[in-house]
Amino acid sequence: MPTSASVDKSLQPLLWLVAVGLFMQTLDSTIVNTALPAMARSLSESPLKMQSVIIAYTLTTAMLMPASGWLADRFGTRRMFFAAIFLFTIGSLLCAESRSLDMLIASRVVQGVGGALLMPVGRLTVLRVVPREQFLPAMSFVTIPGLIGPLIGPTLGGWLVEAVSWHWIFLINLPVGLIGALVTLKVMPDVRADDEGRFDWTGYAMLAFGMAAVSFSLDGLSGLGFQHATVLVLLIFGLAALTAYWLHAGRTVEGKAGPLFPRSLFAIPSFSIGILGNLFARIGTGGMPFLIPLLLQVSLGYSPLQAGLMMVPVAAAGMAAKPLGTWAIKRFGYRRMLFINTLMVGLTMASFAVMTPDVPVWLRVVQLALFGTFNSMQFTAMNTLTLKDLSGPHASAGNSMLSMVMMLSMSLGVAAAGALLTGFTDFTVGPEGRDTLAAFHKTFVCVGFMTGAAAWIFAQLSHAEPAQVLKRAEVDVE
Repeated sequence: MPTSASVDKSLQPLLWLVAVGLFMQTLDSTIVNTALPAMARSLSESPLKMQSVIIAYTLTTAMLMPASGWLADRFGTRRMFFAAIFLFTIGSLLCAESRSLDMLIASRVVQGVGGALLMPVGRLTVLRVVPREQFLPAMSFVTIPGLIGPLIGPTLGGWLVEAVSWHWIFLINLPVGLIGALVTLKVMPDVRADDEGRFDWTGYAMLAFGMAAVSFSLDGLSGLGFQHATVLVLLIFGLAALTAYWLHAGRTVEGKAGPLFPRSLFAIPSFSIGILGNLFARIGTGGMPFLIPLLLQVSLGYSPLQAGLMMVPVAAAGMAAKPLGTWAIKRFGYRRMLFINTLMVGLTMASFAVMTPDVPVWLRVVQLALFGTFNSMQFTAMNTLTLKDLSGPHASAGNSMLSMVMMLSMSLGVAAAGALLTGFTDFTVGPEGRDTLAAFHKTFVCVGFMTGAAAWIFAQLSHAEPAQVLKRAEVDVE
C-alpha cells in the first residue's frame, strides 16, 4: 500500500484530509445498496422501487462535477472543500431524519452536492500544492481509500442495518464530517487561480438539464411512476438539450467563455472511443451494485449483513485484478483486450440469471469474484485508453469529462436496471402471483447484453493501436 512517506511531512496532513474526504464519498456510494430493503420497509415502499435513492446522489454528483474546478478557482479550495464536507454532513443528517421516500431523495440531493465537490476539489488542491516529483506517490496515497470504501461499504451497511437501524449508515458520517470540517480550516490551503476566467454557464445549463432529463425519463416508469407521455417528453427534451450542447461546444465567440468540453477532444480517436465505450459499458455494469444485494435479500432470503458480505468477493477480486488488467493491455493491446473483456463482463452479468436458492454458496462466491475481476480489468483499460493521448488543455477537460461520464453512467445504469426490473415484475406471473426471481433473471440477461453490445464500440479501435499503459497511472482510481 502506498504511503505518504515519500512526500514532505508538511503536506501529509493535507493528504490525509483529502484521503478521508474521498473515503467518505466512495463509502457512501456503496453503503446504501444493502440497506434499501430495510429503508423500503421503514418508509412503507416497495424495495423494487428504491433506485431513486441511489440515482438522486449519483446524478447530482455528475451534474455538478463540471462546475467544481471553476468554483474552486473562484472561491478558493479551502472554502469549497469546507462547503463540500458541510453539505455532505448536513445531507447525511437529513437522510437519517427522513420520514418519507420523497424527503430521503431530497436529502440525498443535498448529500450529492457535497460529494460532487469532495473528490474534484481535493484532487485539484493536491495537483496545485504538491511538487511534481512527489505527485505520483501523493495521489497513490490519496486514492487508496477510494478503493477501500467500496470494499467495506456493503458489509458495513448490512451490519449497521441489523445491529441498529438503516439510519446509522448516514449518522456515522456526522463525527467524521465534523472533524473533517475543523481540520479543513486548519490544514487546507486556500488555493485559487490568479484569473479564474469565464465559466460557460449556457453550455453547463444545457448539459446539466440534458443529463437530468434523460436520467429521469429512464427512472420515470418505475421509481417515479411517470406516465408514458411524460417519459417521452422528458427523453426528447433531454436529447435535444444534449444535441444543443454539442452544437454549442463547436462555436467560439470572442469575449465569451470557451466550452466546458471542446469538440476537439473527439478528434482524438482513443478519447472518443474510450469515452463512448465508458458510457455505454457502464450503463450495464452501473446497475449491478443495486441489483445484486436486492436479489439476495428479496428473492434468496439473505439478511442485510449476509448480502453485504457477498459483495466482498466483487470488490476484493477487483482490487486484486488491477495488475492483471495492465498485463492484458500490454500483452494484447487495447482493441483485442477491450473487445473480449467487454463480452466477458456482459456474459458474467447475464450468468446471474441462473442464480437460484439451490445454487451452492461457494459457486455464488466464484461467480461474484469473476464478475469483479472482469469488471475491474474493464475499468482499468477503459480509463487508460480514454486519457492516454491527452495533453495540454485537453488533459484537464478530458479528465473532468471522464469523471462526469462515470457518475452519469452509474445513474443511468441504476435507472435502467430499476425500469427493467419493475417492467418484468409487472408482467412475470407465476403460480403464486408475481415471480420476482424470474424478473431478476430477465433483468440480468438484459443488462448483460447491454454491456456486451459496447464491445462493438471498442472494435472501432485501430488494429495498429499500440499497447501503451498510461504514464499518469494515478488517474485510474477505481
